[in-house]
Amino acid sequence: MLIPASLHRLALRVGHVLRIVRWQLARPRIHGVSVIARDGEGRVLLIRQTYGPRHWVLPGGGVRRNEPVTDAAAREFKEELGCPVTDLCLLQVREEPLHGATNVVHLFTASLAGEPRPDRREVGAAQLFALDALPSVSPRTRARLRLL
Repeated sequence: MLIPASLHRLALRVGHVLRIVRWQLARPRIHGVSVIARDGEGRVLLIRQTYGPRHWVLPGGGVRRNEPVTDAAAREFKEELGCPVTDLCLLQVREEPLHGATNVVHLFTASLAGEPRPDRREVGAAQLFALDALPSVSPRTRARLRLL
């Protein structure tokens, strides 16, 4: 049985703050994935998370222990947006500071293979944007999109 969405979103916000504190203290090296997914018109899919800053960002998340990064990218996308991607292609691996941690980000490009449906728990909104008409995106997202 799932907990109510509103309680789940609250837990995510609290967990986000606790994770930041932990990373600031421990300064770990973490691995994540980020996916630049485009539709047939070349628009890029951006999401708004229910926790953290309100900027639009690229879908993605953490890599599990011993999980291949391509599998992690596909899993995170499917979990957050309820649709698969095709043609996953590693674009770049980059190290970025993230709240005191070193985040090793595996950045992928992909094609949308369905209609995105945000889970409304971790992802509050998802929308396709033309690259020349982007909304307010995080600096990190803007830098990643410049690689296209």
